[in-house]
Amino acid sequence: MTAETKVLTAHVPLSLAEKVEAMASRLERSRGWVVKQALAAWVDQEEERHRMTLEALADVDAGQVIDHQAIKAWADSLATDAPLPPPKP
Repeated sequence: MTAETKVLTAHVPLSLAEKVEAMASRLERSRGWVVKQALAAWVDQEEERHRMTLEALADVDAGQVIDHQAIKAWADSLATDAPLPPPKP
């Protein structure tokens, strides 16, 4: 069974189009296949970024935050011989 499809058109810089063509040739795949793979990966990444943003905002709303000075002290300690444990909310 073939999934329904829709044609999308986009103008891309020539250098990017050439890279897609080279990738398709190297992988012995069509340009369309390469573009679909790249677009699917980008959409997945953006959906995950959005999910994580909503999760972080919910943590802030719930008061589960870490003080900036505690984070700074921890980060500064990472370059020492006695790093601090990661701060917790």
